[in-house]
Amino acid sequence: MAASAQGLACGQLRLGTAGLCCGRQSRGLYARVRRLPGPEVSGRSVAAASGPGAWGTDSYCLELLRKRDYEGYLCSLLLPAESRSSAFALRAFNVELAQVKDSISEKTIGLMRMQFWKKTVEDIYCDNPPHQPVAIELWKAVKRHNLTKRWLMNIIDEREKNLDDKAYRNIKELENYAENTQCSLLYLTLEILGIKDLHADHAASHIGKAQGIVTCLRATPYHVSRRKVFLPMDICMLHGVSQEDFLRRNQHKNVRDVIYDIASQAHLHLKHARSFHKSVPVKAFPAFLQTVSLEDFLMKIQRVDFDIFHPSLQQKNSLLPLYLYIQSWRKIY
Repeated sequence: MAASAQGLACGQLRLGTAGLCCGRQSRGLYARVRRLPGPEVSGRSVAAASGPGAWGTDSYCLELLRKRDYEGYLCSLLLPAESRSSAFALRAFNVELAQVKDSISEKTIGLMRMQFWKKTVEDIYCDNPPHQPVAIELWKAVKRHNLTKRWLMNIIDEREKNLDDKAYRNIKELENYAENTQCSLLYLTLEILGIKDLHADHAASHIGKAQGIVTCLRATPYHVSRRKVFLPMDICMLHGVSQEDFLRRNQHKNVRDVIYDIASQAHLHLKHARSFHKSVPVKAFPAFLQTVSLEDFLMKIQRVDFDIFHPSLQQKNSLLPLYLYIQSWRKIY
């Protein structure tokens, strides 16, 4: 799914109206070249389980998203009406899995929860979902759109492997994690929108990787508060930075260099996703609205000179709903 990443000169970089590498022309990662890596169901009727208030499952998923994945919630609201409830179910499923790692004290408990979701997906495709709100809504989505089971299982399998509290060995490992989680989520969203297009898949692959990288950056202060660091070790070693430097919240130049390099890779993925937007069907654009929040974060981290612990990075952008609406209206990503 992934396309080859191309070199990018700092003077040509653009994030909105500002270049991500403004004032950092001496750095070279932006210019670095990297290589990136439906069954038929019957039986229970979706109509019988659909409609407002059926088991309260639709409201449950919507509220879960609003509280735990606000940006995903806003993006889903701007999808076509016929796709919205399925997108809510899909993102709620992702939230349920994402919450496992931070809500357990022992890995064994996490493995048990992942096994529950594996069996749940199997049961959904046997037309026998458990009476759990997200599972029921996901079953409806699978029935309506014949969603590919492999993408759902990829998300579970990758998050299960990620239960180990280990830093990513390199940026490629982080991208692989993003490919199996965020990218799989986007592939399923495209299926919900009825899109089967190779160019859309390529865009989804790059956007998903950018999302995974940005999520890792955004979560760094939270992880540090729990005495954990998951940033790619190869980039940390390149700049002579240890995990202890992050745990001490050092503001040294080499610590910011690590963040700069990682953010650069996220920006490269966004650039590549947009490089073939003319070939992507316009109907696919709503699936990629999350590029708005990704770009917003990358611009903010540039403004604070790549200080990952700056308080402004933890503040919500109150104008994000407006920016998303404008992006949706302009039909771009």
